[in-house]
Formats: sequence, structure tokens, C-alpha cells
Amino acid sequence: MSSSASYKTARRELPAHDPVTDRVRATWTAGDFGRIATGYARGAAEFIARLELEPGERVLDVACGTGNLAVPAARRGAAVTGIDIASNLVAQARSRAAAEKLPISLDVGDAEQLPYENGSFDTVVTMFGAMFAARPERAAAELLRVTRPGGRIAMANWTSTGFIGQMLKATVAYVPPPPGLASPLLWGVDDAVRVRLGGGLSSLTLTRRLMTFEFPFAPEQVVNEFRLWYGPTLRAFAALEEEDRNSLRLDLERLWWENNRATDGTTRVESEYLEAVGVVH
Repeated sequence: MSSSASYKTARRELPAHDPVTDRVRATWTAGDFGRIATGYARGAAEFIARLELEPGERVLDVACGTGNLAVPAARRGAAVTGIDIASNLVAQARSRAAAEKLPISLDVGDAEQLPYENGSFDTVVTMFGAMFAARPERAAAELLRVTRPGGRIAMANWTSTGFIGQMLKATVAYVPPPPGLASPLLWGVDDAVRVRLGGGLSSLTLTRRLMTFEFPFAPEQVVNEFRLWYGPTLRAFAALEEEDRNSLRLDLERLWWENNRATDGTTRVESEYLEAVGVVH
């Protein structure tokens, strides 16, 4: 476990062309994650509401995507900054902010080397974002570094036993990740969060919650949306031969059908995630 004295060290620079970072960027710039993110926008807004942000509170949304957290945080009057490794997603977030005339500062950058000074933010949030950084120890150190003493870190991370965890595991059964990289689903394990963040926190609350995905069409089309637009799924299908692509598609369709709670031709699936809220020393 990191010591509480070590997490406010200066930001570490990664090489300009780091192959691990390049791989993460390529994954999330593939497709159009915004088409997927709309499926859980309501749950994202509820996550922000639970934090009871104050007007003027300095909030950073790490791996902000298209703004599912940044937008509702800014609606509450917080001074919001968002950052994401995928420039196309940041562009969508900027469009959303402009459409609502919300003064959100949005940057392109890496969760493993955030371009902000120590203690710059009162609250740092990340939903299904920082958990996908390839080097979790770097991402954790950066979350701690940019949060002021007494400030909060709030994470939402998929669990391995939840629906999206099952979906990700079904995918890596066909396309294993590069060797040596930790599973992002470890961020959904209580003990892993305690080890990665606990040394820099004075308190940590871990709560398992459900996120509802809602799409106005049947599970087969949902799987097709993921295959076409969700970077990790898109790249997995692209790496497979036709027979395995068909097998993976059928496995994913079966998973969505088995978990679908809608009975009107649409899709409504609940997935467990771990909500981790900690106060920084």
C-alpha cells in the first residue's frame, strides 16, 4: 500500500510515444463511444447527484468521455474540468457543453499523467474511465495527486461479477489482453481499491450499486451497436477470423437476452458496479 507521504510527488512524465498509451488511445478513439454512453446517462447523473456538489466546487472528470459526469456536474454550478485520452470524445463533450452553454473546460490527455498541479481540485470523479488505464498504479497516484487535502475521489468501476464484467470476460476469452497488464475489473474489487488508493485517503466508502443500460431496440441490435461503436468490442471483432466473430457475437447476444428486463422489444439491462468514494489526507 502506498504511504500517505508519497502520493503528492510531482507528476511523472511518460515517453512521448509510449506504446501502452498509444494502444489505449487507439482503443477509445475507435468507433463512437458516445452512442454507448447515452445508454446509461441517467445513472451517471444519479452518481453525480449523490455527491451533492456545491456551486463553485472545483471538479475534475477523469476519462470524461462525452461528458456523462461533467455535464450534470456543471449543471449543479460546479467549476468542471474534463479530460480524456480520445480527442473525438472530448469534441463531443465540448459540443454538449456548448449546446447547454455550460462553462466546462475540456482537455485531451492521459489519466496516467494529468496536466494539472498538485491539489488542483476539490472533487475528482471518474466513471468506467480511469479503470481502463493500462497502469493502474500510475492512474491511482494521479487521482490522489491532483485532489486537494480534504477533497474527494469518487470512482465508478465495473465488477467482474456484474453484467459488463461478464461481457468483458466473454470478449477476452476470444481476444486475450497483452501479457503483463492487470485486468481493469480489479478496480471493481474492494481490496484492490484499498491497496491502490488507501494510503492516500483518510476514509473510503465502498458501495455496490446497479447501473441500468437502456436502449430503444432489441438485444441483437445492442450487440451490433457495441460491435460497431464501442472501442474494445470493435477492436476485438476486428482481430478475429469470421468463425470466431460469429461465435463471439452469438455469445454476446445470448448474454444480453438472458439479462434483458424489458418485454416491449427494447433493452433494459442492469450491471453491478463498485462506487468508491474516498477523502484525501
